[in-house]
Amino acid sequence: MSNVISLGLPHRPNLAQRQALLMHNFAHNRRGKEDVFWLKENAEILNMLATSGALLGTEALAPYRDIYDSLEEKLKFFPQYYRFLMSICLDLEDLGMGSGKGTALCDWAVRSGLAEAELSDLQRAEALRLVARRGFKGDDPALTERLHRFMNRPQTFVLPNKKAAYELTHIVFYLSDYGVVNPQLSPAAITSLEFVGLLAYLDQDLDLLAEVCVALRFAGHLPSAIWEDWVGAEMSGFILQSQGSGQGDVYHTYLVTSWWAEFAERPSFPGVPAQNGLHITRHASRQGPLRAMSEYMFNLGTARRGDWEVMRQEMSDIVGQDGLDILCGAEQSCERFGEFFEGFARY
Repeated sequence: MSNVISLGLPHRPNLAQRQALLMHNFAHNRRGKEDVFWLKENAEILNMLATSGALLGTEALAPYRDIYDSLEEKLKFFPQYYRFLMSICLDLEDLGMGSGKGTALCDWAVRSGLAEAELSDLQRAEALRLVARRGFKGDDPALTERLHRFMNRPQTFVLPNKKAAYELTHIVFYLSDYGVVNPQLSPAAITSLEFVGLLAYLDQDLDLLAEVCVALRFAGHLPSAIWEDWVGAEMSGFILQSQGSGQGDVYHTYLVTSWWAEFAERPSFPGVPAQNGLHITRHASRQGPLRAMSEYMFNLGTARRGDWEVMRQEMSDIVGQDGLDILCGAEQSCERFGEFFEGFARY
């Protein structure tokens, strides 16, 4: 006679099953396939699964069979979306669906000179990384030099600038081939990442801080335990609802924190997606003190100082108790906090 007692607890699918449910929803239930945001969302989830080494069966990939089969036609008619389409193709193949098509698409993209239509160095770097995945020459020393020059200027990253911050993390993703090779970051570039991490933590920006932590890991550096513990704790606040629309939700924050968790060996993809729809929200977290700090420094005018030891008490007095907890955590999380504050003060 068995002495195991069933408590009737609800079954929670394992990680692979949850990932399969997510893929089904992203492929079928959130947006129409004619929507460019469908391409964006699905390229993102497939890229995060492929680069984190997800193990998925044929059934999990089945929602993408019709997309995979029609990729040549779509790419030739919509070359302006080639980075999304090629990324989807290459990641599906790396996850186990088909083979050879990615090489043909890369060859066509190279012969068509699609990367030459890019004005942005960041997008050009992404394009070169894509074709290099199937053996096509992706080296551009002048481009690489410009990317490093951008990263090697920490003073850019002491001020809130989301566009520059995300460009920084994505440059590291592309140069490292998503953690496969050493991106050869200089100490200055590591400082740039740390400064963005401080801004993200002070702003309680979960999405950006998770990307910074992944980028630091890809560069061979362990992120601050304070940052990573906060990211891990915040992941319990996601709410997965059974709704068809993906508009206006926090899907990217959910995906990027789970992506980080895979590299940090933490629990990932919290919650159980429904079969018939997915809308992701978050419980409200504490408001970070970054805005209050910036406004106070601006209003000080010529009286502001860049010396953190001088300004610490004033900053502590104006941010409130929650803000003070976050501010103290930020100071403890990075030995360069004083250097960061000097630039943040615009002194």
